[in-house]
Amino acid sequence: MITIVRLLAALVDRPHRRQLARVVAMFVATGVLQGLAFACVVPVLDAALRQDWEAATTWLAVLAGLFVVHHVALTVGNLDGYDMACDLLDITLARLGDHTVRLPLGWYAQDRTGQLSRMASKGATDIASVPGHLLRPLIAAVVSPVTVVVAMAFLEWRLALALLVGVVAVLATTRLLAVIVGRGEGAYDAAMAEGSARVVEFALNQPALRVFGRTVHGNELVETALREQKRASRRLLVTGFGGLGIQLLSIQALLTLVIALAVHLSLGGTLTPATAIGLLVLTVRFVESLIDYGELSSALRIAEGSLRRVLDVLRVEPLPEPATPGEPADSSIELREMAFSYDARSDEHSARVLDDVSLTAPPRSLTAVVGPSGSGKSTLLRLVARFHDVTAGSVMLGGVDVRDLGTEALMQRVSIVFQDVYLFEGTLRDNVMMSRPDATDEELYEAARLARVDDIVERLPHGWQTRIGEAGSTLSGGEKQRVSIARALLKDAPVVLLDEATAALDAENEAAVQEALTALSADRTVIVIAHRLQTVVAADQIVVLDGGRIVERGSHTELLAHGGRYLDFWRERTQAEGWRLLPES
Repeated sequence: MITIVRLLAALVDRPHRRQLARVVAMFVATGVLQGLAFACVVPVLDAALRQDWEAATTWLAVLAGLFVVHHVALTVGNLDGYDMACDLLDITLARLGDHTVRLPLGWYAQDRTGQLSRMASKGATDIASVPGHLLRPLIAAVVSPVTVVVAMAFLEWRLALALLVGVVAVLATTRLLAVIVGRGEGAYDAAMAEGSARVVEFALNQPALRVFGRTVHGNELVETALREQKRASRRLLVTGFGGLGIQLLSIQALLTLVIALAVHLSLGGTLTPATAIGLLVLTVRFVESLIDYGELSSALRIAEGSLRRVLDVLRVEPLPEPATPGEPADSSIELREMAFSYDARSDEHSARVLDDVSLTAPPRSLTAVVGPSGSGKSTLLRLVARFHDVTAGSVMLGGVDVRDLGTEALMQRVSIVFQDVYLFEGTLRDNVMMSRPDATDEELYEAARLARVDDIVERLPHGWQTRIGEAGSTLSGGEKQRVSIARALLKDAPVVLLDEATAALDAENEAAVQEALTALSADRTVIVIAHRLQTVVAADQIVVLDGGRIVERGSHTELLAHGGRYLDFWRERTQAEGWRLLPES
């Protein structure tokens, strides 16, 4: 419980830390008052059984006073706790939102959809439930029994000692249970996040899945994820209920021990029957608090797991930003002895995706990057766009290191067309204009013409105002790629990076986009990962990557004459483009 209070303090700002301290202090006070009220039951019963009505009346008055003060403190603490729960929900979502938009774009290379979705929904609710619902009963379940033990020490120290030993044993059992539940909850949350991501993926890719007959019972990824969800949920329930059973058994053993001891002391004449009855009533209430603690500790552990996962994301460092961004002299791109490893802690050259890469792309030129799968082509583009910082060397834009340029200034100067296009729910116009909201209609139409989006506009029932559905579901793969290219053209950035941008286009539209790429390179610096022959031939320079290193570079003619890797690449592509489907003779 102390741990989660510390974690909450790490999540919130200073004013909310003070509020959290007030909430905890008020709940501790209510627990002490509750324990004192329980302890008052013993002298009340003792006086009543001895028919000492004056003493009974006095103790009843004390009990009534404790009851009133307890409920005032409880009301104030609950209201403050509920206020903080609402604030925590807002703080968690706001901090996650603010932080994730500043994280390196490379952080999103992994599938974060299910993880972030779960944090922003169930995770945030779990965290908010701590001051709203869990802290008060948990603190009461610990503070009240401790207060009872202290009070009982003045009434009958042997019973107090028995209860103290029992409390230590029960709390140790509860702690062990919390650790076990925490491990199971971590696996459960990971399974739920994976299941959420796979279900979203399943929904977004229905056209392709149905074409290949992968419907409700035909998608192994979704079915496997859901089965793992079920197994993880079952393991968590079995672990939780099994541990709770052991905990309840230890509490019942404690109660039996105290009853036996009280009977022994009463029969031995060292404890009056009236006091024994009062102490047993107090013991029963004491045990009820321990049971409450056992039942709530699992919920607390789950909330703690959610809080730790949120804090783990918040601890991911954004890329450092310069105090004063540099000013590039032009749109040239230069890689100076650049190396990169996804494991930033590794200095091993064997772990590097790119190693000792040096390259210059002059202003207003077209550079094509070719190479086998896994050679580091996409990583090279992502480093130019500063998805990550390089492990060694530097990436320069107009003579300025991109680390000194800053993310915002870099993104203003770079347009990227990804291999996997994502379009947002909204109109076609909204999706193209998002790259430059202040563009004029003439500029929009020109970008659309160059990328052949004007053909799409004519086909759609409401033209530019047609809603294209979630992830552009109403458009074909080639059409979505053309919209993405139009978006990059409209941005009018001096540097354009294209990751196999023409891979999804048919022959007619590919030819149109190639014309657009040629026009782009007239006044922009273009680096393109190329598989299409037209792109390679039109390039001012061609870079051949293999094993994370540049093995050849030059123009198309020069590389063909050289007779190396590029010549093999060219022959493969030429043969592939020469394939024809012939009728059966």
